[in-house]
Amino acid sequence: MTTTDTELAFAHPEARAEASAVGNPRDRISLRDHLVEADIGAFQQERGHKQRLRFNVVVEVRPVAEPLEDDVDRILSYDRITESIATELAAERLNLLETLAERVADRILAEPAAMRAFIRIEKLDVGPYALGVEIVRSRAERPVQRTGADGLEAAVHPLVVYLDNDAIAAPDLSARLDTLQAEGPPLILTVGLPDLPRPMTGHRPTQRRIDLLAMEQNAWALAARDDRCVVVATRTEIDWAMKRGQTVVWAPSKLVLDAVDGPQGSAPVTLALWLAETMSATALIVHGEVAVPAGSRVQVRRA
Repeated sequence: MTTTDTELAFAHPEARAEASAVGNPRDRISLRDHLVEADIGAFQQERGHKQRLRFNVVVEVRPVAEPLEDDVDRILSYDRITESIATELAAERLNLLETLAERVADRILAEPAAMRAFIRIEKLDVGPYALGVEIVRSRAERPVQRTGADGLEAAVHPLVVYLDNDAIAAPDLSARLDTLQAEGPPLILTVGLPDLPRPMTGHRPTQRRIDLLAMEQNAWALAARDDRCVVVATRTEIDWAMKRGQTVVWAPSKLVLDAVDGPQGSAPVTLALWLAETMSATALIVHGEVAVPAGSRVQVRRA
């Protein structure tokens, strides 16, 4: 009996993997009906309320070239799949299942044995039905990592730089960026509040949003001073820009507000330090006479 496109669309990801295999099919491992609870969703009524998500995952794996000898370290363990899901859910609050699926796929495909991943995620509590998304990603589709002198791919660790308003307005700004770029790692530039009046609400949550938006205005002002600067807001945009050697200027609102365990308040240097730690930066370089929170997990240097 021939499988139709409609049947395949509603089949388990394992059926899609089998139907789309070419040549000699690869080995596959699967995770079925894995249930977790998470705060996710783009609508206001979804915020602050956990809902059930159901994951079905199939991973095509590279054949093992040597005897297994019943050794779990020689295979892609099922734990790696569930850990990938847990890690991405803990990283930040997301609006879209599509984003979560992409990130889980990217993490799974970072495993040496994984070649192709089929991921279906469904929301179970939105109504008398399940809403979901299903994606297929292969190793070849993963963003390219930087290759070291030894020919091996390695994670990219940026240099995070906090620029005060004097540094942003400095006549030699471009020369300063040249010096920073000469250190080697990709640059992520962060800024503080502009020297402009802004609304004061007397209400901490709304004031925080106003302050974050004011920093984003300052980020655009910095970008206008040097054509190398690219203003970005999301982790995906940051990763994409870094891997292409671009100088990033961070617009903080989205990452800060969506973070599951993010920074408190809106003190600009605190946000810069949090970003540096989140990105596993080589260091945080601070311009200006500003206080830096103690206990940093990354090196802090004064410009």
